[in-house]
Amino acid sequence: MKLVECPRDAMQGWHRMISTEEKVNYLQALLKVGFDTLDFGSFVSPKAIPQMADTREVLSRLDLSASKSKLLAIVANVRGAEDAMVHEEINYLGFPFSVSETFQLRNTNKTIAESLEQVQTMQELCIKNGKELVVYISMGFGNPYEDPYSPEIVLRWVDEMAKMDITTISLADTVGVANPEVITSLFRQLIPAYPRVEFGAHFHSAPHNWQEKVQAAWEQGCRRFDSAIKGIGGCPMAKDELVGNLSTENMIWFCQQHQVPLTLDMTALQAAQQLADVVFKD
Repeated sequence: MKLVECPRDAMQGWHRMISTEEKVNYLQALLKVGFDTLDFGSFVSPKAIPQMADTREVLSRLDLSASKSKLLAIVANVRGAEDAMVHEEINYLGFPFSVSETFQLRNTNKTIAESLEQVQTMQELCIKNGKELVVYISMGFGNPYEDPYSPEIVLRWVDEMAKMDITTISLADTVGVANPEVITSLFRQLIPAYPRVEFGAHFHSAPHNWQEKVQAAWEQGCRRFDSAIKGIGGCPMAKDELVGNLSTENMIWFCQQHQVPLTLDMTALQAAQQLADVVFKD
């Protein structure tokens, strides 16, 4: 089981500006917990996501010497990927590729066709620089924009990614519309069909229906889940209201219920939860 903690997703749409010092302290606390990966920041336009404008400075101040967690940064275009490439500390670049034309334009100012070309270029950059590209299939379970959607559309775009030798693909429930039947259908088809690809789930979810989503993905073999402490966050580019993330606390409970061994430092986790109450104060 790989747990990907997403403080970037939690912070990016927060209503007050979080200081660089607060971000560094919070990320440092998370690095002590032992998550597989930390989605810590993004190299995107500060006009689009002002909260992430200090990602470079935050990264330069992190002490990674005692942490086993890998770092993932989100990028929205080739320029952002090139900016991220110079930082040896970053292991993964994450790119949101939407099956919704409306959302792709809204999120990255590129069409789906243009974004596919960007993925190819970013993949080449990652291979050259010893990093790995993680493609998030945004609006992977439906969208609110009345753009065409079906599981078959998702399968088509995943196949395009696999042809580029993308080895980590995460299906994203960007606006919290996924239902267990669609989740089951997609993972049931994808995981056996692409044995070289690690499939993940990035669920934006309200507290009342998270478990059925995780259960559906888990039963079909998904073993990579993104979450955020206290379920804070969501995508500010998707809708006017943040749906909320799958909470890390719920994900840990799920693992315990299914007797999945975790190597997290629970004392460090408790300290990070306490700090989250300060960072994400009103």
